[in-house]
Amino acid sequence: MALMGITLIQGGEELLADRAISEALAASRGATPTHLSAETLELGQITDALAPSLFGDARMIVIKDIQDLAAELGEEISSYIENPDEEVHLVLWHKGGVKGKALLDKIKKAKPTLIAAEAIKKEGDKVDFVRTEFARLGRKISPDAVQAIVAALGSDMRELSGVCSQLASDTPAGSTISEADVAKFQQGRVETTGFDVADAVLDGKTDLALVTLRQALDTGVDPVLIISALASSLRALAKVSGANRSSKSFELAGSLGLSPWQIDKARRQLNGWTPASLAGAVVALAQADADIKGAASDPIYALERSVIAISRSKLHQN
Repeated sequence: MALMGITLIQGGEELLADRAISEALAASRGATPTHLSAETLELGQITDALAPSLFGDARMIVIKDIQDLAAELGEEISSYIENPDEEVHLVLWHKGGVKGKALLDKIKKAKPTLIAAEAIKKEGDKVDFVRTEFARLGRKISPDAVQAIVAALGSDMRELSGVCSQLASDTPAGSTISEADVAKFQQGRVETTGFDVADAVLDGKTDLALVTLRQALDTGVDPVLIISALASSLRALAKVSGANRSSKSFELAGSLGLSPWQIDKARRQLNGWTPASLAGAVVALAQADADIKGAASDPIYALERSVIAISRSKLHQN
């Protein structure tokens, strides 16, 4: 029998919220899911979606971004929770903050199942997240390997999770995943391809960057991984740009959170970049990240446009 009721997800971390929604759907066995978002909802749509089914079948209604709902749309939810349908599992996602607090308080009075999905920002929390991921996968990992994963890929929780799953799959069962395993993984085809794109971009080689980008996409590399590689390379440039150039790379490695080879590479790539052009590249990358996650109608075009803009930022300094 399907598990019905109301589930409230609170927090802005998309990976954790998506997992909560997937788990709710799995628990509501046989339920037909309907996904709604505050961004596109019109008056009456929530009421229509929650209305009793003529066939009495189990349903799961997911409403995202309820903090952005107009007052009259929020009232549709308020009215429903006063007299819920036992054949409906209503899943509500509030990303946090003070917006929509009145609606949030009403929902909480209905005693929903509460699931936290707070954004993971602190380094220590990311480390805990990686450890938890490997525990969930039934694998052991060394502290150094955890730190290496976070240092290289700590900007995106979805990518962190994907890396943990891939490492768990690629390494021998029963073994403890080591820092060497992480380093070997980072040299893999997908990651190397992503960083090949990043290298061409940061070297200001626009034509090569576009060709490499197209090759990466054609071989199945997720655009999110390419954005992540660019972000990681830009972070390295920013860190190294503020370091004492007379210091040896191995002396800076600990304080910068980079390997000596990464520092040497960043120093070579920094030629032709200024603080202003680096800042502009970060802005362009942030826009591309938003575009490929849904803000643009053509995310691949948006990614290509970002690659051109960032690579030409360096060319303009030469």
